Amino acid sequence: MKVPDSLQPQDHASKVSALERYADNPSAFLALNRGNEYFTSTGIEGFICYRSHGRRWIQFGGPFTESPRRRELQSRFLEHAHRNGRRVVGVQLQREDAELFAELGLTVNQVGASYAVELNDFSLRGKRFVRLRNKISRAQRAGLEISVVDADACAGEIAEIDTRWLREKGKHTKELTFLIGEIGGPWQPLRKLFVGRIDGAAIGYVSYAPVYGSRPGWLHDLSRRLPDCPPGVMEAINFHAIEHMRALQAPWLHFGFTPFTGLDETHRLSTASRAATRMIGLIADHGDRVYPAKSQLEYKSKWYPDVVLPEYFAFDGGISPRSLWSVVRVTNIL
Repeated sequence: MKVPDSLQPQDHASKVSALERYADNPSAFLALNRGNEYFTSTGIEGFICYRSHGRRWIQFGGPFTESPRRRELQSRFLEHAHRNGRRVVGVQLQREDAELFAELGLTVNQVGASYAVELNDFSLRGKRFVRLRNKISRAQRAGLEISVVDADACAGEIAEIDTRWLREKGKHTKELTFLIGEIGGPWQPLRKLFVGRIDGAAIGYVSYAPVYGSRPGWLHDLSRRLPDCPPGVMEAINFHAIEHMRALQAPWLHFGFTPFTGLDETHRLSTASRAATRMIGLIADHGDRVYPAKSQLEYKSKWYPDVVLPEYFAFDGGISPRSLWSVVRVTNIL
């Protein structure tokens, strides 16, 4: 039986439909990013998202299909990869995905965590939010105005913020790719883009993507600001977005994956590599120069997340230098 390994253009709408029905990964919408490839199999609804690097296929998340067919679709993808001389590396896997990969014999290690805030009763009242309220107030006193905008209408402003943000970070800045979203493209109408302005000039923005599954709501995805903008701008934009989402009765706001955080021995699976566990722990403790996980976690922790979800990477055939290099190149994680 010939198994197709990509979706045809007329099937694009089916990808969103599959995510709406089957995705429980808070970052699942990123599977729609431009540059991704898709595996489907005859007789099974849904798909697997991946990117190619050398002899590795880097899979984003688990199989996006109904629960009874998850193992079958994942097995067919692995078989298809092996027939083509490829190995599969799974990234940003949720616990259920990680357990499936482990059952199929892959080496699976926790690499980080994602964070989520329940919005139903959320407010900034109380002592624990004093510093956050003060930062937001400073930005508001500086004249910050926030609105939901059309991405095409402010594309030039967004590009200018991006350029200056990256320049300020320095030429050696490492920013995640594949594991973060984008602005623009055919799926932009499904996202929300909030921009902050002072005296009419755009100084920062946050883009949010829809989240499906057991904790539906929105994903705090891309965020940028001008280097010289007042303190509290990003916090103010996010709080404005939270109030907007609460008005829409969205149950959850997700802050997405942060590598090398939330590591816990209780999350370890039976096929985990001990050497990889030690290496990931060392980077978590001493790797700020390698990846700015602590600064990312500090921002997310300001909102006192209600849920911390472990996230995993999986390696077909065990962890090897080539597999690690493929992950590094595709995700830019290091």
